[in-house]
Amino acid sequence: MAAQRSRRLRKKMHIDEFQELGFSVAFSFPEDTSGDTIDTTLDAFINEVIDPNGLAFDGSGFLQWEGLVCLQQTGKCTDEHRELVRKWLEDRQLNNIQVTELFDVWWD
Repeated sequence: MAAQRSRRLRKKMHIDEFQELGFSVAFSFPEDTSGDTIDTTLDAFINEVIDPNGLAFDGSGFLQWEGLVCLQQTGKCTDEHRELVRKWLEDRQLNNIQVTELFDVWWD
């Protein structure tokens, strides 16, 4: 039987109505890509897909990137968010694009 927890505790633990779903993303640039091109592409990624959709991206890399995408506010990403990110990366013809299924960003 599940323990009954107060709203405050559920919020602190990021469970039930405070659960946050996100997904991992990985992609790479071609070997001969310049640093300026990478910077411009990532700026466009943030400005065109991440910010307008209320998402947040925490990632790192140079030619190969990996990161986590979640909402800027407490909430759950959707499959539509995953497809927006995937399509944007594919439209830029980036390589080795991987977008995971949704998972709990605090507990998975």
